[in-house]
Amino acid sequence: MYKIRACVMFFLLVQLTGCVDWVDDKSDLKTFVADAQAAPQGTIPPLPEFKPYRSFIYEGASMREPFVALLPLVAEVDLDEEPNEEATNGIKPDETREKDYLETFALDKLTMVGTITEKIDNQLWALIRDQNSEIHRVTIGDHMGLDFGVIKSLDERKIELVEIVTNGRGGWMKRPRNLALDEQE
Repeated sequence: MYKIRACVMFFLLVQLTGCVDWVDDKSDLKTFVADAQAAPQGTIPPLPEFKPYRSFIYEGASMREPFVALLPLVAEVDLDEEPNEEATNGIKPDETREKDYLETFALDKLTMVGTITEKIDNQLWALIRDQNSEIHRVTIGDHMGLDFGVIKSLDERKIELVEIVTNGRGGWMKRPRNLALDEQE
């Protein structure tokens, strides 16, 4: 028991010696602290100066609309006067013919989506999708579009047709149009 008591006393004595101020020369510690406090301090850069937000005010709303004509476009047409031969060119649509179903759609609402060929007579048909997503087949001589368009030729990539439109002088003229295969499919 004496040995245990001696060991505990020795252990406590060692622990207590750490609390004793036994270092007499503290000059090096004081010089280090003085040098650290005397050293130039780092400077923090100032915050950047923010410019105040200026909102944009659109002032063109009170100006005239650029897509509206300044004066209404009215053509003076004498309804009693027959169009002259130069204005008609002898071209006019056949309005007595019964219209095909695809003539009820504007040409830009119709999309060519493919072609098929009949094995019997090797006739090429183009497949047309209307705006109702219905597929129709057409071939040379069929009519489509609102402007009396008739198909003149077709191949795997496009349909060439001729439309009969007004020429603005009381007559009609032929206008070629193409309908290309929709490549997005």
